[in-house]
Amino acid sequence: MGTMHGQACIQTSTLVGTEAVPVEVQVDVGSGLPAFTIVGLGDSAVLEARERVRTAIRSNGFRFPNARVLVNLAPGPLRKHGTGFDLPIACAVLVATGQVPAARIEGVRIVGELALDGSVRSVPGLLAHALGARRDGLELLSAADATDVAGYLGGLVYRPLTCLRAITNGGGHPVSHDRIRTPSYPVPDISEVVGHALAKRALEIAAAGGHNVLLTGPPGAGKTMLARRLSGILPPLDDEERCATALVHSVAGLDERPVLAGARPFRAPHHSASIAGLVGGGSPPLPGEVSLAHNGVLFLDELPEFGPASLQTLRQPMEDGHMTLVRADGRIRLPARFSLVAAANPCPCGHHGDPGRECRCTEAVVARYQNRIGGPIMDRIDLVVDVERIDPDLIVKMPEGESSRDIADRVLVARERSAAEGRPQTALLSGSPLLGACRMDTDASDVVSAFARAHRLSGRGVTRLLRVARTIADLEGSRNVETAHIVEAVGYRKHEV
Repeated sequence: MGTMHGQACIQTSTLVGTEAVPVEVQVDVGSGLPAFTIVGLGDSAVLEARERVRTAIRSNGFRFPNARVLVNLAPGPLRKHGTGFDLPIACAVLVATGQVPAARIEGVRIVGELALDGSVRSVPGLLAHALGARRDGLELLSAADATDVAGYLGGLVYRPLTCLRAITNGGGHPVSHDRIRTPSYPVPDISEVVGHALAKRALEIAAAGGHNVLLTGPPGAGKTMLARRLSGILPPLDDEERCATALVHSVAGLDERPVLAGARPFRAPHHSASIAGLVGGGSPPLPGEVSLAHNGVLFLDELPEFGPASLQTLRQPMEDGHMTLVRADGRIRLPARFSLVAAANPCPCGHHGDPGRECRCTEAVVARYQNRIGGPIMDRIDLVVDVERIDPDLIVKMPEGESSRDIADRVLVARERSAAEGRPQTALLSGSPLLGACRMDTDASDVVSAFARAHRLSGRGVTRLLRVARTIADLEGSRNVETAHIVEAVGYRKHEV
């Protein structure tokens, strides 16, 4: 068998945060001792591609050259990672050795992992690769089992590939459609929660304005049950939100289909989660829970049990709506606009202030436990609600309550009312735009001033109070913030009284 010589260049991409950065796979097959070398700052998964590519090529009836094979991943200074380079490397080798015509893969970006039998598998972040290919005006060739996800994007031609052998035909028939059909994903209904009218009202306000909520009360009172139903009263994701949220889930290797179906994410990390698990990190850096909750709900149960350092890292995403990871080789910005719902017991034993059970904690222990949350985090929580135990008779009789759909309809109307006036989400308002949106009369302004003076509210505290009042006014269909709206908003600030 004669030695094959030649060169080839294939287009692919690697992930940096949630962005797919273009990479060229350059292959040179030349004279010399047989060797298969990959250069260009690839991680161990990229370097291991040598064995997968060699075996897959032979398993599909092609010849692997008995020559020096050099693979360069350009640009050189960019770090590459993952198994998505398997397929483009294999295609480049086949083109360089003349076994596949170069015309078959012109204008195509190739991403995929190879099994030893040559079958093609999808890789995490395929939606990001698809967005990058559409941005650069290229078709995308990858695994057949990812057709639905990639086909979600309008304006992208996707070529599904089941095995390496099919590359001789340029992959499968092109697939191009604007939307995928996905089944609906049920969420818990708030009608299943008995009682807790005040907490339900607070969740409705939080959903309408994008506010953060803290639920406090004894164990078993229903805090977790209430929190898990917030996502069900939020409006479905619109097209822009779906794409942005699904992109984060795709990069993290999670199933994007619930998000693409319009379901808002609900993330509930355990209090033992690491800082990297919460806000993102690792090598390569991957999205954390705050980014996976983007455009959805982040639920932190047993809030005082989270480490102080972990809680403090939440300050940036809660304030800015994104998380910036700074590493030696650059900065990565990840989206993190979420609604925070936190739950906390009033003390270590959980029964401080509980009329049904005696608390065994001293006042010093209670104060120390409650102070573990920290002022900076509490300063970013708009609504605080006490959740008390429900009468067992109500639980047994299970009276029919208002459904999530009914509340979601009111939430949607309130959001549309805000959008019609050209206002952003209420939780994002501050300064002059907030005051202009409130349009308070003298009586309402006097109530705000009196409360702020009596309880020494900071500027941020006054801003939070006005934001909640503005959301209440939107729910009530009022153009102006009135005294009644201010009074109700004050009721959710009892921890400052």
